[in-house]
Amino acid sequence: MKLIPTGSQTVGPYLHVGLTWLTTQDIAGTAGGRRIRISGRITDADGVAVPDALVEVWQANPQGKYAHPADKQDKPVDSAFKGWGRCPTDKDGVFEFTTLKPGAVPGPGNSLQAPHLAVTIFMRGQLKHLFTRMYFPDEAANADDPILNFVDDKARRDTLIARKDGEGRYSWDVVLQGRNETVFFDC
Repeated sequence: MKLIPTGSQTVGPYLHVGLTWLTTQDIAGTAGGRRIRISGRITDADGVAVPDALVEVWQANPQGKYAHPADKQDKPVDSAFKGWGRCPTDKDGVFEFTTLKPGAVPGPGNSLQAPHLAVTIFMRGQLKHLFTRMYFPDEAANADDPILNFVDDKARRDTLIARKDGEGRYSWDVVLQGRNETVFFDC
């Protein structure tokens, strides 16, 4: 038996009809802990806002455990913590999530990955989803993160690190192409 892969197709023009009912901007749910807000904007190579993208994030809880049965770490779980969110961009290309800051998670070998969000971007006209990460600027663990250090060029690496915009507030913009393009990973 030979399996043939299904062809790629874009998410539009029916993104808002088919996926917005799954919008989940509050990742923390009713879980205990200090909430943070992450907001950003998606732009194209010319700096023009992308109003019809969908941003999906996955993350560990503050103890560094994912809300997924495959995470077998012996760490506490708060069943109210969702661990993922999905938000369409608005007419200005803006997205926003409320969550809890994730903890460090195991990495390749015996390494630890710095706290981060795994991010997938879907949008009209895009045949393959974009995969990237968002790291926090105030983490000493960023210096040793194996995935972040996989990006050789420091200027490009900085596209993966959010800016602190006040107490418990972070801003992280995504540039799809051109100068200052965000680093995207092949997954």
